[in-house]
Amino acid sequence: MSHTPTPFPDGFLWGASTAAHQIEGNNVNSDWWRKEHDPAAAIEEPSLDACDSYHRWEQDMDLLAQLGFTDYRFSVEWARMEPVPGTFSRAEIAHYRRMVEGALARGLRPMVTLHHFTVPRWFEDLGGWTADGAADLFARYVEHCAPIIANGVRHVCTINEPNMIAVMAGAAKAGDQGFPPAGLPTPDEETTHAVIAAHLAAVKAVRAIDPAIQVGWTIANQVYQALPGAEDVTAAYRHPREDIFIEAARDDDWIGVQSYTRTKIGADGPIPAPQDAERTLTQWEFYPEAVGHALRHTADVIGSDVPLIVTENGIATADDTRRIDYYEGALEAVAAALDDGLNIAGYLAWSALDNYEWGSYRPTFGLIAVDPVTFARTAKPSAAWLGALGRTRELPRAAGGNA
Repeated sequence: MSHTPTPFPDGFLWGASTAAHQIEGNNVNSDWWRKEHDPAAAIEEPSLDACDSYHRWEQDMDLLAQLGFTDYRFSVEWARMEPVPGTFSRAEIAHYRRMVEGALARGLRPMVTLHHFTVPRWFEDLGGWTADGAADLFARYVEHCAPIIANGVRHVCTINEPNMIAVMAGAAKAGDQGFPPAGLPTPDEETTHAVIAAHLAAVKAVRAIDPAIQVGWTIANQVYQALPGAEDVTAAYRHPREDIFIEAARDDDWIGVQSYTRTKIGADGPIPAPQDAERTLTQWEFYPEAVGHALRHTADVIGSDVPLIVTENGIATADDTRRIDYYEGALEAVAAALDDGLNIAGYLAWSALDNYEWGSYRPTFGLIAVDPVTFARTAKPSAAWLGALGRTRELPRAAGGNA
């Protein structure tokens, strides 16, 4: 079969993503650290040293740059920066600024996420996002991120996957342990409005630091697919879990699209994937086309004025050949969406490293393997394959074929 290269646009973001708590290690002042060490929480294993990226971030960036990536999304840890209310660590602010400067020195454009699932213990003790004044407290923290992001950072993400924050809050209030076999728990409505308010306050704070910074947030797209006759059920199910958060980004500079698999919806709600479906280490259906559906749905909701950036997309697998297959299918879908005129500004894989997946190290999403004892980094073949596309900006593609 002949192949013709499909080019990605000039300036297209091409990178990989991480989150502080999942790779840094020893984030002892965070709510998640406390949860990991609470027997009642029944967490499979604690994060402990994670990938020791707090000390080894230069190795991580060196590898990404050598592989050909041009962008790196990482997060700053609020619990490190503000370990007690109103007291900000100059040392930690300087640490994250060094990371920004280190990325720039290696030719990596930094995308900085200000909140990726973890909060300081004291913030949780106040009541978290629904506490009185929570949005102002978050905005105060964002203001103190000015030395980190004021120079050289073009893209800032305020809050990662706010819809999952609301879903987890809803599950906690309902006393649910774990997720249903298909779909998501009902989001907590109060938390939904609270995180939207915090986002709006953070956007204002970032723009006050420098109006040239492109600010947005990222949504966990579940790719809800309606079975015949279930379109209204699907729309009603999707809105509180996804669309309300997409709509909240209408005045942002960009929106992050994050997808991994799909969820089919029938007349009675979500339907589990068939027993014979190929599954990943997270037990999700192997479905690389998901990201294309997620991009198209987000564009349908938000319109063409807000650029879309794939800020997470990937697969948990021990078979790296299937990881390459997944990325190839996913990028076919991204390229097809670009061909159809969607305003897509970048693609960042999840994840740069095999890391702590919120309770366990077993699901390996990483392009780079990390030895749990020595912390030695080893790039997988998928990392070389994906990084090479960053140099050429061209995806080998079947002639005339669309995903």
